[in-house]
Amino acid sequence: MPATSQPYRPRRRRVAGLLAAAASLATAGALAAALPAGAHGNPSGDYGHKPSRYQDVQLLSFNDLHGNLEPPSGSSGRVTELQADGTTKTIDAGGVEYLATHLREARKGNPYSITAAGGDMVGASPLISGLFHDEPTIEALNKLDLDVTSVGNHEFDEGAKELARLQNGGCHPTEGCYTDKKFKGADFPYLAANVLDEKTKKPILKPYWVWKKNGVKVGFIGVTLEGTPGIVSADGVKGLQFKDEVETINKYAKELQKQGVKSIVALIHEGGFPASASYNYDCDAGGAGSGISGPIVDIAKNVTPAVDALVTGHTHNAYVCTINDPSGKPRMVTSAASFGRLYTDTTLTYDRWTGDIARTAVKSANHVVTRTVPKAADMTALISKWNTLAAPIGNRAIGYISADVNSTGTESPMGDLIADAQFAYGKELDPETDLALMNPGGVRAGLTYAAKGAEGDGVVTYAEGFTVQPFANTVNLQNFTGAQLVQVLKEQVSGTNAAAPKVLQPSSGLTYTLDLTKTGADRVVTDSIRLNGAAIDPAATYRVATNSFLAGGGDGFPTLGQGTGDLVGTDDLSALAQYLTAHSSAASPLTPPAANRITVVQ
Repeated sequence: MPATSQPYRPRRRRVAGLLAAAASLATAGALAAALPAGAHGNPSGDYGHKPSRYQDVQLLSFNDLHGNLEPPSGSSGRVTELQADGTTKTIDAGGVEYLATHLREARKGNPYSITAAGGDMVGASPLISGLFHDEPTIEALNKLDLDVTSVGNHEFDEGAKELARLQNGGCHPTEGCYTDKKFKGADFPYLAANVLDEKTKKPILKPYWVWKKNGVKVGFIGVTLEGTPGIVSADGVKGLQFKDEVETINKYAKELQKQGVKSIVALIHEGGFPASASYNYDCDAGGAGSGISGPIVDIAKNVTPAVDALVTGHTHNAYVCTINDPSGKPRMVTSAASFGRLYTDTTLTYDRWTGDIARTAVKSANHVVTRTVPKAADMTALISKWNTLAAPIGNRAIGYISADVNSTGTESPMGDLIADAQFAYGKELDPETDLALMNPGGVRAGLTYAAKGAEGDGVVTYAEGFTVQPFANTVNLQNFTGAQLVQVLKEQVSGTNAAAPKVLQPSSGLTYTLDLTKTGADRVVTDSIRLNGAAIDPAATYRVATNSFLAGGGDGFPTLGQGTGDLVGTDDLSALAQYLTAHSSAASPLTPPAANRITVVQ
């Protein structure tokens, strides 16, 4: 299935005078005005006679877990923390054994506590979850006591029927039961308010859910980005309609209000781009919402003031920001990066007299899921169970590397390696194959030199390869004219990709200059495009290898959907495994590509 492309990061902006909070406090995004004395009330909400007027409700949230049950490796398993002197440091983070411990500790002393998520809990998952169609992740989320989540685009990787199975339970329709127990499904509701069945015009899952305790009611509305069909395979969204996020949230906010629910949180699988990569960056240092850009800004500015907070995701960024609602009042918007590296702790002060949240008292902070706390024993047992089942497949060595193959940057060594593997495989299918292109969002991780288990340093296992390419896309060959090939490269930075470029990873031999000082399609310098040193001939025919997602025009590349002479090959992971096996050995490991095929001007 296709991948969500990793967003293009705007260049970081230095914010003078910023003081970093302690790591345990993270980014404190408190709204300014104070409540009357005693407003935060008794944690239990009961003074022996009657509850106080104001009751603090703890909202713990995270997003984009993507089945990362074990601690993510490399840069995917670290966060950047801003220090008081303006420098930064990295912290190892993530892993559900640690996430469970952190969440359980955070809930102590907070009887009014809700745990919510912003989508992409599954999909693009490592082998331990993806091999079993993400049943292990749903099982882990049940143990985490997740209360509610929105759907994300990756919840549709295997289609609406498979999503319904994850919600309702039952063994896989073709592979059956993986253990002696029937899969029971999610204990928590998946919300899909803006995902409609084309025939019935009704949401395919619940549009909203209401949490209740001792008279306190908080409603949750869940949506995914309207553009989901453009980043998911056609089969995954067949028969579905994806409606506008703002219109949908506003519609169901009115419905909740009619039911007497006035405290409302929106779970939105769409996000933004903070001005800093540090999780504890003060997003509001220059004023409300000044430190964030991207789609979530316009959404937040137009969602009805009846919604009290927005939990977001999709861009895999970390932020705690206030953005003014349509009435001009600041409202909290949060995201906890991805892969379980952070969680957000938000305090919603509920006013029992009005049934609404006292918005001036909302405060929020991102916290690191450090690996210095004890592991949760139940999560360790869960991981051990599924790893035992996966081991016969996952532990097989498929290649050897001499150093880390990183997946970060406009052009990454891992992206180039995958493109080279698909090019080599394409040449086997058809010797006339000229090049390969790989979408950056399909590169889910890099390869690390250090051994993750008993395989030894430098050994690449099938499980590690699966983590890099978990979608089971096929490698497809298509013919394009030179003019079309140039247009494909320009579509990286124009059309739907103009604001957040998706730079395709090129196979060896394709070179060009990307000038980011320019705008739109002009950022690809046409005269610089070369294939094996020769200029592209607009009238010539070029045979191009891509994955099936790109071959269908995914990720905003409509021209890639116009190829001719289609030939469908094996799955992309098999192509990578074949390449690594053929081009490396214990005595002669593969050297990571230099990632110098694209010359970037900034």
